[in-house]
Amino acid sequence: MKNLILATSALAITAGLALTAGMAMADGHGKTIRLGTEGAYPPYNFLNDAGEVDGFERAVGDELCARAELTCEWVTNEWDSIIPNLVSGNYDVIIAGMSITDERDEVIDFSDPYTLPDPSSYLAMGELDLSGAVIAAQAGTIQASHIASMEGATLVEFATPEETVAAVKNGEADAVLADKSFLAPIAEEDGDLQLLEQDELLGGGIGLGIRESDGELREKFNTAIQSMKADGSLNALIAKWLPEAAQF
Repeated sequence: MKNLILATSALAITAGLALTAGMAMADGHGKTIRLGTEGAYPPYNFLNDAGEVDGFERAVGDELCARAELTCEWVTNEWDSIIPNLVSGNYDVIIAGMSITDERDEVIDFSDPYTLPDPSSYLAMGELDLSGAVIAAQAGTIQASHIASMEGATLVEFATPEETVAAVKNGEADAVLADKSFLAPIAEEDGDLQLLEQDELLGGGIGLGIRESDGELREKFNTAIQSMKADGSLNALIAKWLPEAAQF
């Protein structure tokens, strides 16, 4: 799903900073593990009417914490700084629809994936030739990177997913490229918008982002993820929240 194109500032975070933060967090014994998410990318994560984190990743995260016997709490963070704030110790885990990529793995570690790669789709006002289109994407995502590599296409980036859709509706962009699970409900609710037939399979599945120094915490979550895969409970949540996504 969404894949951060690591900014220079994120890459410049030193190993010493990561180690210091990791020592402070240790492996989760005797402390509350803070789960950081964006809270703005339904159905993966969003804020409900009560202002609480909700969605697929809320359900997955709560179950993983229960199986790992960890006390957890949820915090939200803007997408563009979500990795630096993990490394600096503002929370202990990223669970925010973050695809596993080599670029990110240079800065943080990942758990085993809790989803397989999700198709990305184009949302537009009607059929169009993508090779010459202006296409919107959320900044710092693999969708943005993909558009930038398309011959003839023009990339326009926005800070939030909602802004990318608004750009199509107000004429700033011809289409938006994002996860199909995010765009499909929008197309169903808005008669002026439609999904194009062409999909893109990007990324390597979604995992928890964890500091490189927190190996014991990563293994606790890996054990819990494998447990959910084995008993079918992870596939049940995928079917509920991400009906078009592949299952394990």
